[in-house]
Amino acid sequence: MRFLLGLTRVKELSILLVTIVVGIYFTATSSAFNSIDNYQTIAQYVAPWAIVAAGEVMLLICGEIDLSAGFVFTLAPFVLMLFYVNGAPMVVAVLGAILVSTLIGTVNGLIRTVLTLPSFITTLGMAFLLQGLVLIISNARPVSVPTGHGILEVFGGARWSEFLWALVIVAIMQTLLSATRFGIYTQAAGGNPVAAAESGIRVNRIKVVNFAITSTLAGLAGILQGTRVDSYDPTNGGFTLMFFAVASAVIGGTALLGGSGTVIGALLGALLLGIVFDGFNLTGVSANAFNVVLGAAILVAMILNVSLIVLRKRLGARGLS
Repeated sequence: MRFLLGLTRVKELSILLVTIVVGIYFTATSSAFNSIDNYQTIAQYVAPWAIVAAGEVMLLICGEIDLSAGFVFTLAPFVLMLFYVNGAPMVVAVLGAILVSTLIGTVNGLIRTVLTLPSFITTLGMAFLLQGLVLIISNARPVSVPTGHGILEVFGGARWSEFLWALVIVAIMQTLLSATRFGIYTQAAGGNPVAAAESGIRVNRIKVVNFAITSTLAGLAGILQGTRVDSYDPTNGGFTLMFFAVASAVIGGTALLGGSGTVIGALLGALLLGIVFDGFNLTGVSANAFNVVLGAAILVAMILNVSLIVLRKRLGARGLS
């Protein structure tokens, strides 16, 4: 029974098992699934979702959400181009675009905490504002990625660089969440904000920092993705990207009501979605069915998370913890 309790405490276990089962299923039903090229295709789906989800996990844990992250993802490459065409070196252009992304998140956080507007409304308004800016800056047209810059090989140009960025970011963010004081404060801010504030935790500051982190990661992901496909597209990202990131976080075990979550779980959630999306393409299943699977996965994940919480409490009450 102690072993059972230990398993229930591994938040990523259920999503890991489901991901493995789904991978085995598509391996058996499609001969093209197990190939290096197809693994790269899956990685290309997973990387941007996982990077943005790493930030959304932190926000969801502290009881907030960022609906504008998908449009920061869209905007960042065009900000990069603005710096570049106005004479900035490519390194400065990349760093400048990421800094602008950070500032957008900081503004979101300050509006949320200083003006006490709900994050849903704050970031929804910011999303539409950024969408308009993207269309104005780009003239609603995609632009080609500048060539001859080695720095862009690092930021998405090399074959596996985007996915490697995703793995590194997930590792850093999981460490930040589980092994630092900031991570503990983030969980406290979402689990019981009143008690956290009374214990001396600056809840508002924690939230502002997490908004800034989420936008920073979204901007970085947008640059990586656009550079990989060799085009900065004003229709890329948006609400679709944001919802996939949030879905990855929720499927991976992050509570929508705050207080608990796992960045590794979000990566596994993104991997599961990527495998299903890719598997559907390989087996000829209509892409429309993917939304059915996505919706069902979110519902099952939420039900499973609640069930595991109840099971942990029952086993702990029996003196097994």
